[in-house]
Formats: sequence, structure tokens, C-alpha cells
Amino acid sequence: MSIPGPGGQGLQLTPFRGLRYVAERVGSLAAVTSPPYDVVVRPDGLRELETADPHNIVRLILPQADSPEARHRQAAETLRRWQADGVLAPDPEPALYVYEQRDGPTLQRGLIGALRLSPREEGIVLPHEEVMPHVVEDRADLMRATAAHLEPLLLAYRGNGNGNGTSGTSGTSGNGATGPGTGGAGTGGAGTGGAARVIESAIRREPLLSTTTEDGVDHRLWRVTDPADLVAVSADLRHHQALIADGHHRWATYLRLREERREPGPWDFGLVLLVDTARYPLRVRAIHRLLRQLSSDDALTAARRAFRVRTIDGPLPRALETLAEATEAARAEPGAPNAFLLAGDGRFHLLDRPDPGLLARTVPEGRPEAWRTLDATVLHHALLDHLWNVPDRPEHIGYIHDSAAAVEQAERLGGTAVLMHAVGEDIVHELARQGIAMPHKSTSFGPKPATGLVLRSLTLG
Repeated sequence: MSIPGPGGQGLQLTPFRGLRYVAERVGSLAAVTSPPYDVVVRPDGLRELETADPHNIVRLILPQADSPEARHRQAAETLRRWQADGVLAPDPEPALYVYEQRDGPTLQRGLIGALRLSPREEGIVLPHEEVMPHVVEDRADLMRATAAHLEPLLLAYRGNGNGNGTSGTSGTSGNGATGPGTGGAGTGGAGTGGAARVIESAIRREPLLSTTTEDGVDHRLWRVTDPADLVAVSADLRHHQALIADGHHRWATYLRLREERREPGPWDFGLVLLVDTARYPLRVRAIHRLLRQLSSDDALTAARRAFRVRTIDGPLPRALETLAEATEAARAEPGAPNAFLLAGDGRFHLLDRPDPGLLARTVPEGRPEAWRTLDATVLHHALLDHLWNVPDRPEHIGYIHDSAAAVEQAERLGGTAVLMHAVGEDIVHELARQGIAMPHKSTSFGPKPATGLVLRSLTLG
């Protein structure tokens, strides 16, 4: 199956001169890395990263100042200073980068490069979530100020099999999500050439860098510069499309900034990590909601008008197990398959069995049933918009990847944490193929690439 797009091209991943930390100028490579910007949500987490090393990448991706303009200006000045001081230095020649993460039994490998940007209608890169305009605007201002891509997106594609090297199946998560690639003929035939062969060849060499971050994850990076390898990767990837696993706002930002430039150039490409999920399946997890200004009492009182509400036993891991069990049970019964876990008053409350009449009145028509019954759809349209009247603005809603952090912040603020169950990856891919966007922050794919191992300066090309 061919990929639509200019000249029949699919994914076009190109080498770039990576901007990287000079190991001798920092305390350690682990101390200067960070999770992606939208995962660093707690003030104590931000402070911990800032104090880990004076050159931690969080000072670029989440600069602290009194106004957005001052924050972005500060990030740009910091980036220029670190380059002038030799803390960050460009690699001598353009390259693709093989990136490996090992987290206990989970092994992930992929290719970091500059991907040619393409709009949704070309069917090459498929988003699956809506984006929040204020976040795109903030990321766009930061990218304009720094003229840099500071952290790669995570894109998933489905390659041609396990190849002739070490298979990722021996060390991958059982909850694997696969990108909606088309298969097709990579160089050398299915599983014997192209990107898979280049990755397996690279990992036999001494890595460019190797570090273990505080969370216990091992990271290794190799540079690929051999012209034959670059041609093999290009020939392979042109047969594939990819799903945005993580980074919808940054992808939307890439597209916006490209439209601002009339002449072809480095803004036509965006920094990404491409992972072949036929070899290295991704994990898919939920993103929870923190309702900063809605007390648990008020949330429960309103929810009882249209949901069954039960107080359940903790601690948190047991409560999450109960949520998973309730979700599976709801899917097997007639009616809406939705369940939520509320916390914030020191207890846990399970919401399920929403009133069908409420859903009929509040959930928009004209979308596939898989979209209309998503937990995120029901949460935002029936609960947040109708029962709770909570506007989707940062001062009201926080999006938190860690369930314990969401509960802790809700209890500290006197608010409500809404804990979600993960969406099945088959639903994500099916909606993406149909061009249907899920509500924003519906899923969290991983493992996510560490921020700070390789940057892309747009002034270097």
C-alpha cells in the first residue's frame, strides 16, 4: 500500500548536526536531563531538576520568569550562553542517532532525526489528539526565541518485523501499541534491511554516550553517518506512516512555525524519535485531571445526579485496580463503558454507570461510537462542561501523568483528582486512521525520550 504525499513519499527522516552537552562541562549527563516539559508538573519536581545541575535542560524547556516574554527571552539567552561557554556543542557532521532506553524488562530503540513536516491530510503523520491553543502558542514563542528544537517528539510506526538482530520482544512491555504503518518493502526485504539493520549494526559499536537517570532508566546514543546506512534508512521509511505517540502540541507548533516561513529551510523539519513498534511495542497509560478549584464534596454531590457513586477502599494501587476492574465490567455490560476514580478528601470514590439521557444531551453527535464512548469524551462533555461547570483553562484543570502526584496535589489544594483508565491502543489507532481526534491529553505513550541528550539548533540546519 503506497503512502499519500508529495512524490509518493512517506516518512522522510534526515540527518542533522546534533547539539549535545559536553560531558566534561557538566556534573553528569544524567543530572542535566529531564522528562518532557509536560510531565514536569510539580513545583518540587521542577526545583529538583533545577538544583540537580546548573545546566539542567529544564532551564531551557521550562524557564522561570515573571512573564511569558521574559521566560522565552531567558531561555534564548541561556541557550546562547551555554553554547558560547562550551557547555553545549554541535556534532561535527550531520547524523541520525540511534537511541536506546532500558527500564528493567522494557527495551526500546529508535532513530532520532529531523523529519520533514507534513499536514494531516497527507496521511503521513497521524495525530490522535486535539491540542490546546494556549499550549501551542507558548511552545511556538519558545521555539521562535531559541531557534531550536529542545526535545524530540515520540512517533510510532510499524516496520517489517524483527530483522536480523536482537529482537525487542525479549524486553518489551506486554501492553504494546503499534503504529499504523503500511508495511511494504524496505531495503533488503521484510525484516532484513533498512532502519532495523542500521539500528542493529549501530548498537554493536561503542555508544556516543551512556547514562542512567535517577529513575533507573539506562540511556545510550549512537551516531549514524555512513552514507549507505542513511540511504537504507531513507529507502525503508518512505514506505511508512507514523502515529504521534507523544508530542501533539509540539507537532502542531512545528506546523505553525513552518507556515510562517515562505522559503524552504530548517523549519520544514522537526526533531523526532521514530520507534518501530513491530519490534519495540510502546506502553499506553492514562493522563489524569487535577481540578484545582472544585472540592471533592461539590464534585461528588453533582456527580450523584447522573452517575453511580461508591466509596471504595485504598490505598491508591488497590483503588486503581478497582477502577480497572470496573472499566472492564462496564465494557461487558449494556450502556456506556465509562468509569472514573475521584480523590481529594482522603478517600477514593468510583463513578460509573452514567445516565444515558445525560450522555445523549451532552456528547456531540456525528462522531464514531468509539469516540463518543471514550472516558475523556464523557469526562469533558458530561462532567466538566455540564455537571461541574469547570472551564478547560490552566488555572482550573491540570493534566498529570502520575496518579500519586494528582492525588497529593488535590488533597493539598482542596481540589479533586479525576483518575482515568488507559485507552486501548487499538481504539487510538482506529480513530487516527479515520482522521478523528481524541480529546486532548487522552493518552500517554511511552517510554518517552529523555530531554537533553540531543537538541536541534535551527541555525545549524
